[in-house]
Amino acid sequence: MNLAHIFTDIPILIVLSTFVLSIIFCLNRYLFVGKNLRIFQNFLVNFKKTDLSFRFKEIDEWMMANPYVSAAWMEFKNTLVFSESVALRGQNNNLTYKEVSTTVQNIQTTVDPLYFFNEESLIITKFNFKFIQSIPTVLTGCGPLFTFLNIAIAFGKIDFSSQEKTITSVANLMASMQVAALVSVFAVGSSLLFLIIEKLAYNNICKRTLLKCQDLISKLFDNVSSEKFLFELLRETKIQNNNLQHLMAGMPEHFKVALNSGIAANLVPYLENLIFGVNLLNKQMKESAKKGGGGDEVDELF
Repeated sequence: MNLAHIFTDIPILIVLSTFVLSIIFCLNRYLFVGKNLRIFQNFLVNFKKTDLSFRFKEIDEWMMANPYVSAAWMEFKNTLVFSESVALRGQNNNLTYKEVSTTVQNIQTTVDPLYFFNEESLIITKFNFKFIQSIPTVLTGCGPLFTFLNIAIAFGKIDFSSQEKTITSVANLMASMQVAALVSVFAVGSSLLFLIIEKLAYNNICKRTLLKCQDLISKLFDNVSSEKFLFELLRETKIQNNNLQHLMAGMPEHFKVALNSGIAANLVPYLENLIFGVNLLNKQMKESAKKGGGGDEVDELF
């Protein structure tokens, strides 16, 4: 049997066509994923941890506008912890800002970024990954299917009516058996070849770029556990409560000092001025009494 007859056999053509179309579909999907991952990687390269605080809005807008990573980013954004500060009014009504926590000085996350930006969310869910994984099984299954189909058709064509027809039908049976065996060979061979091509393409096009993206986003956001952050807030609250207790304990003494200072600064000068005025009035009345030549009991009181 020549090669032309082998490759024109319908079962073998079906197996080879399935193999070629599967390779094209697989590479097309992997190139699509690789392209979007490279776009994501090129975007992350432009940011550093130090400028994350004032460029977070830029990151958020780009992530939300990119449908490839928007779903993962929305879930990841809920785990972010921002470094908040409180405004405190000090002396001379000047506002001072103090961080809520001394350890959380940047945008941090309470969950590992790889939990959201992983192989499942950035590769597998972007196309029919299960279908690609089932292609080797389909190709392998085509082997026994067409093999037994050819054998069944060949046995149905056997004719024992005459010696000449018997010899011809047996010869055709042997040729059909050879084609049936070759169908299984092509099916298993194409399945193995597809597995090799698929794994190499997946690792080189998708997985390698994904690892780079994961490394960049892990370096961009520090990971802090929620328990640690709550403990830090509790510690800061205890420090503030302790300062408040000291302030309340010293408040009576401060009030006494402030009251004495207020009396000395305002009330004493006022009383001194009042006594000075009374003395001046008494002096004027005595002078008037001397000039008038007399006085009364009221004048003697002064």
